[in-house]
Amino acid sequence: MHEERYINSEIIPILEERDVVICRQACREWARRIGFNLVDQTRITTAASELARNIHEYAGAGEVIIQEVEDETRRGIKITFQDQGPGLDDVEEAMKEGYTSHKGMGMGLPGSKKLMDEFYIQSEPEKGTSVTIYKWLPI
Repeated sequence: MHEERYINSEIIPILEERDVVICRQACREWARRIGFNLVDQTRITTAASELARNIHEYAGAGEVIIQEVEDETRRGIKITFQDQGPGLDDVEEAMKEGYTSHKGMGMGLPGSKKLMDEFYIQSEPEKGTSVTIYKWLPI
């Protein structure tokens, strides 16, 4: 990753299904406030919704941390999704389009990655998963 400064942040617990909607709304508002255009607001909101839903469906609970960030040359949004759920047995396999561990369409992780500028995932079986996404404002 890179050296970055955090300007503001918000933590949203994901404990029940309605928290996914709260997360989606908060991410859209943060993206709007930071200055993203409507297309990028939609990309950010869609990725956040997919990843928050993964927390709810697969781990049962977790949290989302939304941060306005900047580094030497740019400003943007960083969103981290964390849980202590069952984790992924094979991250590489889970990142393939079409992979699903049960009822999903298999677009959550790879689809979210395509929508964002940066995407990082760490997962360990029985210890949980952390996904961090970034979207940067055009320079």
